[in-house]
Amino acid sequence: MTKSTIPPHYPSLINPVLIGGCIIILVSFSVRASFGLFQLPIAEEFNWPRAEFSFALALQNLFWGIGQPLFSALAEKYGDRKAIVAGVACYVLGLVLSAQAITPGQHQLLEMLIGFGIAGTGFGVILAVVGRAASDQHRSLALGIATAAGSAGQIIGPPLTQWLLERMPWQSVFVSLAGVIVLSLLALFLMRVPPPAPRQPHEENMGEVVKRALKDPSFLFIFIGFFSCGYQLAFIINPAAISISPQPSNHAAFGAVLADVNCHQVNTAHFPAFITEMCSAIAPDSLVRALGVSSTSSLGAVAIALIGLFNIGGTLLAGWLGNKYSRKYLLAGIYALRTLVAALFILNPITPESVVLFSMAMGALWLATVPLTSGLVAQIYGLRYMGTLYGLVFFSHQLGGFMGVWLGGTLYDLHSNYLLVWWIGVGFGALSALVHLPIEEKPWSMREKPLPAA
Repeated sequence: MTKSTIPPHYPSLINPVLIGGCIIILVSFSVRASFGLFQLPIAEEFNWPRAEFSFALALQNLFWGIGQPLFSALAEKYGDRKAIVAGVACYVLGLVLSAQAITPGQHQLLEMLIGFGIAGTGFGVILAVVGRAASDQHRSLALGIATAAGSAGQIIGPPLTQWLLERMPWQSVFVSLAGVIVLSLLALFLMRVPPPAPRQPHEENMGEVVKRALKDPSFLFIFIGFFSCGYQLAFIINPAAISISPQPSNHAAFGAVLADVNCHQVNTAHFPAFITEMCSAIAPDSLVRALGVSSTSSLGAVAIALIGLFNIGGTLLAGWLGNKYSRKYLLAGIYALRTLVAALFILNPITPESVVLFSMAMGALWLATVPLTSGLVAQIYGLRYMGTLYGLVFFSHQLGGFMGVWLGGTLYDLHSNYLLVWWIGVGFGALSALVHLPIEEKPWSMREKPLPAA
């Protein structure tokens, strides 16, 4: 099929562009979710404080947010494939050089480069391509499927990386992961979708569109809402703080699988630490023992795994609902439910059973905001600069995430507990629910006054 015969969108939901985009996002997020596993091997080899490597990964997340609008703008100016290839180049270069890094400063610098790589192969660029290839009827669900592929990557990647770490030095694993990222470029052969039609003389350029969007109250409401989403997600599970601890020998089969899904044990992310500190002991007749959980530390691992598993279903459901109902009201409802779930969890005694129920409920609401937010941006502002505008919104998400991680540790040091951070998250969730209500969903083109006749 030549470029001139490629359809502007595919009539069916499942199409080559969606499949290729899912592959790239799945691989990118599989590798991203695995970085915390390197913390102990690297710290032990060079005798670094764990904070050094954790800070490097925090920088990775921040530069992922900074790079998102930049790579999206690159895609819209020079083409999607070039932007994705540039992202892969940053990713691979950062991984290969990380295998040679021997100081904390080197790792921190290279994690910035990897953050750009994640931006070039992540949601902003890929969702814009998937959205442009999908018909209006299927766009929201297609965005949900692509988002769910990222969630699946976060489940698949860590156990595979751990398997490699058990068989080769961490330096070789970095190089191996770089090879996997390179192989994901084969998916570009599937992503044959034309760019938007050439800009007409009367149409605004990218800079003008961005400037006008930043003055639009609806865009600012979306920006603020996604900030709190990042805060809540980063506080509950901080990928920059994942490390491994020995696995209990008495795990039942299902519990062992769930723990493996979550990098065996997660013991330094805020939520598992919160569970270990606040949760009551697991009674011999507790229902959670059916999951193979026998200690609060293993409960933390299973809780994060349940969030990831339920997240896939919740994301797909949100994408499907976004095709049928108002996206702003769906987003307001998701944030309101998050707020309610978090408040009920913290107000009641924290037991193993309540942790499991909270994890399932929060997991269903976890990344359900992504297909709805990206779809809302496309709905209001059009597909031409969707990637850049969504990239700016996603930068807000990463700023919220950076604050969630930083406040989680800082306020814990000040108060010796996480309660204040949780209540701040509840407040942010309520704010997000409210700020989505006044968003004007009508497309820009329908709001504008017609140009006067020449």
